[in-house]
Parts: sequence; C-alpha cells; structure tokens
Amino acid sequence: MDQKFSRMSMAELQQEIAELKVKAQKAEQMSMVNEFAVYERKMLMAQAYLMDPDEFHSGEKYELKDSPNEFFHIDYMNGVFAWGYRNGGKEQEGVPISILGERIK
Repeated sequence: MDQKFSRMSMAELQQEIAELKVKAQKAEQMSMVNEFAVYERKMLMAQAYLMDPDEFHSGEKYELKDSPNEFFHIDYMNGVFAWGYRNGGKEQEGVPISILGERIK
C-alpha cells in the first residue's frame, strides 16, 4: 500500500481490503499470529473509510461488532475515529468506526 486510505477511492479501498484478506488468510494458515493481527487491523481501518462517520453520534453507545456483550460510548468523532470509553471505562481511546455495531438505546 503506497497510498493513504483517506486518499483512496471506494474501488481502491475495496481492492485493498480484498488483498489484505488474502494476506491475513495466508498468515493464519501459516500460524503467524502477529502478522494475521496486523492485516486484520489494516482491514478494519480500510473498512472505516468505506463508512459514513455522520451515522455515529457523540453521547451515544454502540455495541462492538466482535464483542456483543461490550459497548463503546462516544464522546466525540474525529474523521473515521470515534473517541470515547469502552464499557464505561476510565481511559479514553479512539477506535475506527468499522468496529462499532448497532446503537444501544
């Protein structure tokens, strides 16, 4: 990847995600856990740029896609990152919006 995700077109992002998925599968097959994790995170980042940040709002809670019993409370948005607290914790963190699931009412 020579170009930043933020400068890629939707088609380029989709192609990059497909390539990263293949690399992640190969790393998983070869039991290269760390390399697999890197490709997974890169895919999440690329997927965030395919989403609309305006669909996520400060002051609301969202479930985490891979952890249905966990939630994330958004303090503020900065591009494709939501900044806030996981499970009501005390340490603020930024997460790509691609890991956020349904809004919790």
